[in-house]
Amino acid sequence: MKWITRSHVHVDRVACPWLITRFIDSEAEFLFVPKSQIEKAAKESDAIPFDAPGVELGHHEGRCSFESIILKYDLKDAGLARLAKIVHAADVAEDIDTDPIARGLEAIASGYSLRFPDDMENIKHQFEVYDALYAWCRLDIMSRGES
Repeated sequence: MKWITRSHVHVDRVACPWLITRFIDSEAEFLFVPKSQIEKAAKESDAIPFDAPGVELGHHEGRCSFESIILKYDLKDAGLARLAKIVHAADVAEDIDTDPIARGLEAIASGYSLRFPDDMENIKHQFEVYDALYAWCRLDIMSRGES
């Protein structure tokens, strides 16, 4: 399937493609376009829009897009739930201090954007970060006996 979001990726627009690729659509193809072109480009390419204003897989009822995707696809993994708290806090400015790892993830996202301004190259490199963070989240959940 094709998936589409805004260009100039940051926390949520990297976390979502990682989530989609790892848990929903391993053959996903991602398109990145300016915010003003999302609706038109989604229709023309038959792509599923995410993390854009007014789309189903966006920010709703206090959720970030990563959380909306987890909810839509009924993903019940405790490690993902822990990761969602970090992504939410890193993505939603007023919630940045609700998770101790959020400022670090936001800093990493900013650094990758400076190193890799091309969106596809950026997410390719950052997927390793999310793989490692997800592994840590699973360990964190198990160490607390919350699995």
